[in-house]
Parts: sequence; structure tokens; C-alpha cells
Amino acid sequence: MTIKQAMVLAAGLGTRMRPITDTIPKPLVKIAGKAMIDYALDALAAAGVERAVVNVHHHADQMEAHLRSYRGLEILISDERDALMNNGGGLAKGLKLLDRDPVFVMNSDLFWIGEKEGLPTNLERLAGFFDAGRMDFGMLCVDLDKTTGHNGKNDFSMAEDGSLSRYSAVTGNGVVYAGTLVINPSFLDDAPGDAFNINTYYDKAIARGRLYGTMLDGHWLTVGTPEAVGEAEETIRNFRAFA
Repeated sequence: MTIKQAMVLAAGLGTRMRPITDTIPKPLVKIAGKAMIDYALDALAAAGVERAVVNVHHHADQMEAHLRSYRGLEILISDERDALMNNGGGLAKGLKLLDRDPVFVMNSDLFWIGEKEGLPTNLERLAGFFDAGRMDFGMLCVDLDKTTGHNGKNDFSMAEDGSLSRYSAVTGNGVVYAGTLVINPSFLDDAPGDAFNINTYYDKAIARGRLYGTMLDGHWLTVGTPEAVGEAEETIRNFRAFA
């Protein structure tokens, strides 16, 4: 299955990234010479996505100017200038600008490097993995030792069939959520119209036995603080040196 639409969550304040984000939105902070959000947009375009919604709030004018100049796919703006909607509310609002087919959802400050050339990309594999008949979410996940900038904690436990539950030492098989998923928009049809945390819907999917994940190929990076910029760039340099 080729997924042709996406949403990129990019409206956060980036408070942990201050003072950098006093003057620039976090998604436009450059890592190895490239705005963070462009890593996500380029990955989506390479996977066959044609249209993406991006939500904006902090330094929204800068975000819109940057997105107007992006040529890889059609971009629609979900404007949250009036009020931040949190990740769940922002997603529910943005999905209304797309059709009812499955949608990639990506965070704008998380990306990966080191995919194997000649093989399907992580997003292409995730699209093939997602089965709307038995999944509410299909998540891209990564082993903790293949991350840079992460807090050192696992998010979920993954069973042999890929089903996910909240991580505990008892269940083991811990994985980190890599900030990218596929969802059927209908799963959020009952979402509130104001701000809420998407974790409530992850828990709902777990309770229904319909939260699944597949593992990322390569190395995953998250950039949440000024110090993490250097860590991410060093990791990228190391990967390029041995490519």
C-alpha cells in the first residue's frame, strides 16, 4: 500500500531548546545544514506522499514562509496561532484537511539516518505493515541502543506479533516510539475539539488490542535541547564517514 497523505506535528513551543527557539521555530533549527522538518518532509516525499498537513503556532510566519518554498510535495497549513492544541488536538484538527484514507503522522524534531540503499524505506515498510483491519495505529519503533538524544527510557513492550503494550520490566522487549505512525483518520472521529494528549488514544488502542509496531532500519535521532544539536551532528558525521 502506498500512503499518499501525511501530517507533520510542528506547532510546539520548543521551550527546552531555548535560547535558540526565542528567535526561530524548533522545526527550522538546522542539523547538519538541513532544517529538522525537512528530514521528515523529504522522507515522506520519497515514500510517495503527495500532500502533507503541517500545524503551526510558534513563529508561525517563519514556518509558513519555509513551507511555501518546499517543493517536494503539496503542503497545507493547520493554523494554531490562536491556541495550541497539544499533539492529540493538533492531529485531530489537521486530519480534517485530508481525506479518509490512511495517514502518516510524523513529529518534526525526530528523524533517522542509515537506511539501507536499495531496500524499501522505513516509511514504505510501515505503510506495508499497517493493516487497518486489525490496527488502530501502526508505529515505527526503534531499539534504545539505536537512538541519539533520547531520554534512555523505553515506551512500549513489543510482542512477537508486533503488538504493543506500555513498557514494564515484567513484559520486557522494550522499544522506543520513533515519532512516526500510520493511522486511519476515523479512529479520531470522537476526539474532543480542544487540546488533548494523543496518549489517551494510544491507551485506547492498547485496550482494544490494536496498537502495533514495526522496527526502524538505521539510527534514530531526537533533538530537544541546544546540546543535542551537536550530538546529532556528530552521529550524522560518523554515519557518513562509514557509509
